[in-house]
Amino acid sequence: MSQRTVITAVDGSAESLAAAAWAAREARLRGLPLHVLHAWQDWSPAFAHAPFTGTDTTPGGTTVTQHWAERIPRDVVDRLRETHPGLHVSVEQVFGRPAEVLLSAAKKAEVLVVGSRGLGTLGGFLAGSVSLPVIAQAECPVVVVRAGERAEDELRPGPGDNGTDQGQYLDVVLGLDLTRPCDELLAYAFEAAAARAATLRVVHGWNAPLAVGYAPAAVDPCHGVAMGLREASALTDALRPWRGKFPDVEVTEQCVVGRAADHLVDASEDASLLVTGRRIRRAVMGTHIGPVTHAVLHHAKAPVAVVPHL
Repeated sequence: MSQRTVITAVDGSAESLAAAAWAAREARLRGLPLHVLHAWQDWSPAFAHAPFTGTDTTPGGTTVTQHWAERIPRDVVDRLRETHPGLHVSVEQVFGRPAEVLLSAAKKAEVLVVGSRGLGTLGGFLAGSVSLPVIAQAECPVVVVRAGERAEDELRPGPGDNGTDQGQYLDVVLGLDLTRPCDELLAYAFEAAAARAATLRVVHGWNAPLAVGYAPAAVDPCHGVAMGLREASALTDALRPWRGKFPDVEVTEQCVVGRAADHLVDASEDASLLVTGRRIRRAVMGTHIGPVTHAVLHHAKAPVAVVPHL
């Protein structure tokens, strides 16, 4: 498999079908092949989506679970090839623990796309045994897509500038922490905006140090204004070299006071993609994605790309 491949995980759920459709659109935008991956075990929750037949084997001699395991990726690939003619789509079925299969596949992927409940059926997004470890440990960006996500949801109403009936893409929104700027996160966001011919909206949230609230200068409104100007200037400086690398990408900067997660969730209301980072940690126990990314994954209205970085 090529290193530059979009991989999508499917299990027959509505979430995974939306993820597969999004992955196909992303592969076309980036000019990359699409690889559909299905990890299965006989007890896998994926088979909760198969209808009850009342028999243990099919006429061909395979087990019912194996029959449905083989049918799920085949049906998805057939649908994607029909809706995206010319797109190179391959398929692979692997017997094993889904999280382990996906983490292994992520080593070979340009981006890994999963449904919002990540092959799990437990209530709540990060409650499943697959979603969290994949997002927290994958070596490539992971895009999380919710059930019901449609291509038209990512577009502005009306015709685009290219003379077609397709509207322009909504903004790509990037959440940027200036205390830990990283090339991986910026590169992904700029490339995503360039592929969509979309505006890149960069959101940086900041708060005044706690001590300021008790300092005499805190009563001076000019003090807060000066701090805001410094943050805005730092944001402009961080983006300047990337504007040079991507001169065709329009960039808007938002330097806002308050919880970054709240501002990013608000921004996702009219975004085609929300990009956030996840620090690479080498913790022995547990999985960590950070509070901002955690909140965004729970509440964002747009697909979310989680990009690992040092």
